[in-house]
Amino acid sequence: MDRVEIITGVERRRRYSDEERAAVLAMCDEPKATIVGVAKRLGMSPGLIHGWRRMRREAEKLASEPLQFIAYGSVAEPTGQALAPTPMAPQPAPAQHTAAEELTRPHPGARPGTIDVDLPSGIRLSVDSYVNEKALARVLRALRDVA
Repeated sequence: MDRVEIITGVERRRRYSDEERAAVLAMCDEPKATIVGVAKRLGMSPGLIHGWRRMRREAEKLASEPLQFIAYGSVAEPTGQALAPTPMAPQPAPAQHTAAEELTRPHPGARPGTIDVDLPSGIRLSVDSYVNEKALARVLRALRDVA
């Protein structure tokens, strides 16, 4: 028996910084290095490193995809009817903000970058700067396919 490990408390989940992850992945990218070998040397789970490599590949793939505009028909000219303004919700005083409130979307009337698309079927599609581009693309493709 070469090594004795004494556990004195409850084992906690370890958190790794981006720099630590990059260093571990760089070690795995070295010639003749294996994930299992690096994991054993560092006392880590190989599955954790495999997950980091998968996330890195996905991030590189997304970063290399060009942004594209998805056209969906034409925009109708205004008919002279003015749209009613969306009422703004009262904003709480800045001292009342909590961390959870800062992560939530603002009231629909206070959304930045709102785009309304009136479809020929009478459906109005409203998105804002918080929209997920891939989800929006799927919705527009589905609407195009049913039209």
